Amino acid sequence: MEEEVHRLKSLRPLHIWISSALNPVCYSLIPHLFTPGLFSGLPIFSLHLMDTSGSEEMLQALKMETVDLAIPRLHEVTIHSDQMLAFQEAHFIIFLDDQQPAGEYNDEQNDKDQVAEHFHRYGQLIETNAQKDVRVLVAGDFFINMKCSLLIENAPSIDPRNFVAMTTQLEYEARTQLAQKLSVKTSDITNVIVWGNISGSFHIDLQRAKVFRYDGAIRGPDGFSQHVMEMIYDWKWLKTDFRSLLHKHRATISSKTNKATAISTTNAILAILKAWNNAESPEEVFSLGVLSTGQFGIPAGLVFSMPVSFTDGHWSVRSDVIVTDELRVNLDACADELRMERDMAAKTLKNDA
Repeated sequence: MEEEVHRLKSLRPLHIWISSALNPVCYSLIPHLFTPGLFSGLPIFSLHLMDTSGSEEMLQALKMETVDLAIPRLHEVTIHSDQMLAFQEAHFIIFLDDQQPAGEYNDEQNDKDQVAEHFHRYGQLIETNAQKDVRVLVAGDFFINMKCSLLIENAPSIDPRNFVAMTTQLEYEARTQLAQKLSVKTSDITNVIVWGNISGSFHIDLQRAKVFRYDGAIRGPDGFSQHVMEMIYDWKWLKTDFRSLLHKHRATISSKTNKATAISTTNAILAILKAWNNAESPEEVFSLGVLSTGQFGIPAGLVFSMPVSFTDGHWSVRSDVIVTDELRVNLDACADELRMERDMAAKTLKNDA
């Protein structure tokens, strides 16, 4: 018995929590979450699946399926249908919480109120229970920036840089539309920047965007690229159809399947986890919702999507991006909307106090 206790103490597993674990995205994510190379080193994992709106039976079934994967380095799987032990010893937390099905609430304001209350509480639980170097990733389709902001505000002892809101899925969707326009693959489009409110008013910036393997008048060897802005001559399409298609893209997919876009969400989460935990090229540009400290004239204290690079397991905001007058107008509009969301959340929490 003493040897077993010693063995368990020496394991030091990496504790990963997934909130809203009954979200379809989670079912897609779990089989890929322990892929070698996603986390640095060769850690032992403890996976904690929490869903406060689901049934114990459904969580138990998810646990059974996860155990059946027979992942060698998965030490344990626990399930939680309440918040009593939420985020205990967490090293990583992935939030998949999203808007409840239609009919649960009366209107969008009630949705925001519910989000504000839940993520205010989640932030407090992270502050109390999680490791002080915990890393938190917020994914989803609704109020992403606001959720991340509330977590940061209510976990003051944890470095705000350890909280990020996922823009990657939206970035990839923008790349898809551009790739279709230029008749190339999505992977042939790089360095697209998404600014602003991930699930609200955002701006797609193509000043650094490149296209590889474009079948145009000028060609080059492998690795040769050209600027997207120079290859797309249809400016009207960029100003109208491109934006319209992008705003409708995820909803169009979900309307056809009656499900969340689980595969693309999973791919985006894995991309961020890999970049965050490993050595990525400092030249590669990601878009990420992070806490502004006043970069690019964005008001400090807002969680704002902006261009970053990852180096040695840490992200840093790109300083080599030009803010034109047109971009400034768009950034200001995004900031105004995010300030409004933040103020409404603060008002809701004050009324509930």
